[in-house]
Amino acid sequence: MLRTELRKADLSDAPRMGTIAYAAWEKGILPLLSEEPLMRESERRRLSQAAALGWQHAIVAIRDGDLVGWCSRVPRRNYIPYLFVAPDSQSMGVGGELLARMEMMLELEGAERVHLETPADNVRAVRFYERQGYNIMALRGRDGDVRQSFMSVHLEKRLHPLSGEQERE
Repeated sequence: MLRTELRKADLSDAPRMGTIAYAAWEKGILPLLSEEPLMRESERRRLSQAAALGWQHAIVAIRDGDLVGWCSRVPRRNYIPYLFVAPDSQSMGVGGELLARMEMMLELEGAERVHLETPADNVRAVRFYERQGYNIMALRGRDGDVRQSFMSVHLEKRLHPLSGEQERE
C-alpha cells in the first residue's frame, strides 16, 4: 500500500494543484452540468487562479513522489472551499486524510465547527462528507435562490478543539 505524505503547499505546487482541481471537476462535476461554450476553459482558468491565490492556506498529498490531492481553507472563517484528489487517486483514502488533517489544524486554532459546500447533485461527494462526519445544514442556489437548477449542499461538522493550558515538554 502506498503511503501518503501530507505537507503544507508551496508556490511551486500551484500549477499541479490547478491541474488536479480541473481534472477532478471534469470527472465529478462537469457531467452534472449542461455544458456551455467556453465552460471548460473558464473553469480551468478559475481553478488555476484559485490554486495560485490559495496555496498559502493549503495542504497537499504526495504519493510515490507525485502530488495527488489538495485541500485549502479560508483563514478566520473555518471554511474549506477546496478539496480535490486526482481522478486516478480517488477512493484510496487521500481525500479523507487531507480533510482530517485540515480539521486537526482548525481544532488546534480553537475552531468548534468547520463548513464546506459541494454540488447537491454530486451524490458521491455528499456521501463522502457524510462518512467523514459532516451533516447537511442547507440547500442553496446561486445567490441564495433555492429555485435555481444548480444547487449546492452546505455541510458542517462539529470539531473538538483543545481547551485549557497545554503542557510543554
